Amino acid sequence: MLSPLTHDDPATVATYRLLARLGSGGMGTVYLARTPGGRTVALKTVHARLATDPAFRSRFRLETDAARIIGARHGAAVVDADPLAETPWLATEYVLGPPLDDAVALGGPLPEPTVRAVGAALAGALAQLHASDVVHRDLKPSNVLVTAYGPKIIDFGIARAAGDDHLTRTGAAAGTPAFMSPEQASGQEHPPAGDVFALAGVLVFAATGHGPFGTGSPADLLYRVRYAEPDLTGVPEALLPLLTACLAKDPAARPTTGFLVDHLHDGHGEFADHLPPLLLADIARRATDVWLHAPHRLPAPAESAVAQTAPNTPLSRRRALALGGGSLLGLAGAGAGVWAWLNSRDSGRSTGGTPAPTGPTAVPATTATDGAPAPLWQHTVLDREERTTQLLAGDDVVGFAETVSFRAVDTKDGSELWAESAVMHPHQITTDGTNYYLSDGNFEGPGALKIRTLAPRTGKEAARTIQLKGIDGTTTELLTASGGLLFTASRLGKREIDPDADNVGWHLLAVDLRTGKGAWRQPYEWDGVRPWLAQVVGDQLILGKNSGDLKTFLLQARDTRTGRQLWKRRLPLVDSDSFIPGHLTTDDRHVYTGGDRLRAVRLSDGAVAWEYGTGTAPLRYGIPVVAGSLVYTNVSGQGLVAVETTFGIERWKEEVGSRPLAPDTLSKPVIGTKYAYAPVRGGLSAVDLSTRTSAWVFPTDASRYVVDQERSRIIGAGESSVVAIPFE
Repeated sequence: MLSPLTHDDPATVATYRLLARLGSGGMGTVYLARTPGGRTVALKTVHARLATDPAFRSRFRLETDAARIIGARHGAAVVDADPLAETPWLATEYVLGPPLDDAVALGGPLPEPTVRAVGAALAGALAQLHASDVVHRDLKPSNVLVTAYGPKIIDFGIARAAGDDHLTRTGAAAGTPAFMSPEQASGQEHPPAGDVFALAGVLVFAATGHGPFGTGSPADLLYRVRYAEPDLTGVPEALLPLLTACLAKDPAARPTTGFLVDHLHDGHGEFADHLPPLLLADIARRATDVWLHAPHRLPAPAESAVAQTAPNTPLSRRRALALGGGSLLGLAGAGAGVWAWLNSRDSGRSTGGTPAPTGPTAVPATTATDGAPAPLWQHTVLDREERTTQLLAGDDVVGFAETVSFRAVDTKDGSELWAESAVMHPHQITTDGTNYYLSDGNFEGPGALKIRTLAPRTGKEAARTIQLKGIDGTTTELLTASGGLLFTASRLGKREIDPDADNVGWHLLAVDLRTGKGAWRQPYEWDGVRPWLAQVVGDQLILGKNSGDLKTFLLQARDTRTGRQLWKRRLPLVDSDSFIPGHLTTDDRHVYTGGDRLRAVRLSDGAVAWEYGTGTAPLRYGIPVVAGSLVYTNVSGQGLVAVETTFGIERWKEEVGSRPLAPDTLSKPVIGTKYAYAPVRGGLSAVDLSTRTSAWVFPTDASRYVVDQERSRIIGAGESSVVAIPFE
């Protein structure tokens, strides 16, 4: 729970003496600290590179305000804060109690009296928030701390005034997929009734140890939240009617917080009387540990003198404003349970005096019982957004745009070659297969788009920096690069703080990488949804994106030399907000899309060449992949199918094996010579091309897969890990 201070941590912040680290990561650091009078607090500081961004400071102030509104009874009381300091900081009470997910892990699902007591108290806390026109929007077990006096709600990083969407991108789903409301999962406004839906999910977890919509990829969870019935297996019978009502898809059908307080509270005893003995003992232990902790500071590493010479890199504003709708700041009052995700990026590090080894995790020598291969190498990563596929460059380099940096590793052994912390948004970087290209811009003064060219094995500058004036480089998103041209989606002008000004002036640009000059620019209307997908086929730039109405998918082709639009086609794609950017499938004749049907759109004129499927479900046919003369796709409830590319005639279908598998239609399959590798819930299924049945399933959280240049390894990337397995 408590980690030593590092050599470069300050001794004090304002008047607070720092004692230990509670968590650290891409956004900042949370410390255990004491006032001169001896009061113990949790103190959060923001990284210097984020402190330079006015929008981030606005979020910080809003978080502090929301924490003050909920107060000490239902949250971690704000002791002091200085959002205007050079390094903004926030001090809250140090809450003595575990997060709810830790409490369940400690002793299993909680008894019904405990669940009722927690639920009644949380409903009261939400009622207080809603009375002040504030919605939390990210209520989940890790954001609920269980103390002897009642639960406390923390992490107000994405809380906001009801109806206020100025600090959240239109169409973005902010929050945690497993505990979102259906309206939130759709990218719509999250009303107070959305917090009620999330509360029901928290109580289901407390009573059963599992959430109402299971686990899996974010896209899978979002779909289930919106359309599937909740899994209430294990919920006490007396709680079923109430929790079922709270989990209604229609916000108007859910009970109010006042109704929940009345029907959950049993009216007997104090809150602590409802807690199991094991949980009470853990709370007492935490209170003791705080006072027994001896402050300790790790020595400076041998290379620290060199490391200190590295220049600070500014944060991309697009990164700060558009973390996929996720939380930018988490309330520090909880200690171990709060900002736990920050530690996942550094989970391989030791918390003692001996540094943990770097590099890939050692892999087992044997295969799984079903014949699945052992991983060739694997890493732990932090990629909460999962917004881009892996970027292959050179002969043997693959890059991962994580939540807080970009890392390049050797495809053969997984060893890290270099990392670039300037990539704070996944669409700041792309590749043409030869080099990596990184965008940046001015945070003050006139607009400028700066393009750096990085060598794949070293990360060193491989060409002079390109600078184009009059373009906001801080919001630019790189699309793709090919044939000496870099294609971007950029906004003309300078960096803007006003989000309304930030949504006009968008253009598609082509940058000549040889001359460093703009080749062409073409305007388009910004509709607030996800960025363009792009791929070059011959002299055509093929572009695709989800439309602002979330009911269609927009495809278009442009001449790579002039940017002139050659054709445009809108395809039906209901619930297109569930599709993950990063996938566009083409051959030399068609671009292929999934959805309610598998479709082939002609590159020559944009007409639909053929359709395959029934059209009975909006996301039944997954993201396709072409191999030879066949196009493969994962079909929900069925498995892999392959149709020929010319007329869409079915040629191959996966047979039902001895075990049920749930196809992941939002992840792209990989086709080898022996196996077709189909993403399924919980792993990657190897479908034998001769028997058409699954031979084995490799367990992984990966959702995006690429094959290395040697075509000997599949490299998968997910929210928390990257892994390489043999490709056959």
